[in-house]
Amino acid sequence: MAENVELKRVEVIYATPDEQRIVGIEWQRGLTAIEAVRRSGLIESYPAIESSPLILGLFGERIAESHELEPGNRVEICRPLQQDPRDMRSELARQGDSMGRPCSEKER
Repeated sequence: MAENVELKRVEVIYATPDEQRIVGIEWQRGLTAIEAVRRSGLIESYPAIESSPLILGLFGERIAESHELEPGNRVEICRPLQQDPRDMRSELARQGDSMGRPCSEKER
């Protein structure tokens, strides 16, 4: 009887306002976040990634390029913020709006 051997993998994700790409690659012991990004091919597909300092995340937490990955990890390539969310919320509040939707008259 043949054993069902599942490959150990990690994912690398990059999203633009218009699309999201997730690339799975084979995990190897000692695989770092930057190695996974390079192997994913996303830098070649999205040259804008290299137009600013590379910021990587894992489950929403910032990680170093040298961070060693575990099977099942998802490396997130983060885009720079267009505006600080705190400033955006303050500006929207001054206009009577909120991040998700305009405030109703009852909420004011």
